[in-house]
Amino acid sequence: MKKIIADKAIKNRQYWIEEIRKLSGNFGDDSDKLEKELEEEIKKNGISSLIDHLRLCGNIPESYGHDTSEEKLYSKYTDCLLSLAYSSLGLKSLVLKERADAADVEAFAKDYSFVADAKAFRLSRTAKNQKDFKVQAMHGWKRGKPYAMVVCPIYQLPTSSSQIYQQATTENVCIFTYSHLALLLSYSQVEGQSKAQQLLKNIFETIKALNPSKNATDYWLAVNKTILSFSKKIQPIWDIEKGVATESISIVKEEALTFLAQEREKIMRMTHKEALKELVKVHKIESRIKTINAISDNGLFTLK
Repeated sequence: MKKIIADKAIKNRQYWIEEIRKLSGNFGDDSDKLEKELEEEIKKNGISSLIDHLRLCGNIPESYGHDTSEEKLYSKYTDCLLSLAYSSLGLKSLVLKERADAADVEAFAKDYSFVADAKAFRLSRTAKNQKDFKVQAMHGWKRGKPYAMVVCPIYQLPTSSSQIYQQATTENVCIFTYSHLALLLSYSQVEGQSKAQQLLKNIFETIKALNPSKNATDYWLAVNKTILSFSKKIQPIWDIEKGVATESISIVKEEALTFLAQEREKIMRMTHKEALKELVKVHKIESRIKTINAISDNGLFTLK
């Protein structure tokens, strides 16, 4: 099968992982620098480079420590991508500076507006609970806006039954994926921004009309059908993003496993005394590798 994600896109991800690591010192200044640099890159390289970012941004690099400034800045990076994606669809959008008790992104179309949040997880992160997705919180952060959206990596979403779908359908919060968002951007390139904006509104309205339910299949069938039935021109784009969803998993798994293999090698090369101190870390590396290896395509794109 022909590769869809170009090597250039993978190299660019490596560049941004390092860039965020280099920047992470003063959060306020760094966030502004990051936003500016991203904007310039997309302006220069076009929407296809933004789509490349969206396809690979859903996992926090394993090389970032927990609760570090680089991890916080990575979260800001995903917020900026979200805002740039909405802007590319012709919406007015901004990343909010306040962090606590508010959504991260606001977007405004001609006849509707919404708040949004980007979610990213480590591949080695085991059982995610409903609070990780902040669906309930997003409802409270609408602040008078009719809609809210949480954008997640497709392979980290529950596929059978989950409280998050119950919350989404009860509180009218759209759970979306970076893959679906990339598809919307590609579609706007084909039939224009106003059509893409209308489709986005249709998706929000579909969620609003759903009966409250924990069922993942019902939820994604409704979302996917709304998208696919909107225009005949969507099916070919859909087929591409479906392939990309599978491809991106193997790319980010490779990235994570390579880092952990290097960590293990570093420990194995230590003196006996140093290595003893790091033994616990070795066990953790093994369990992280196991978790990462277990991640696979969850088939959400096949529900239609």
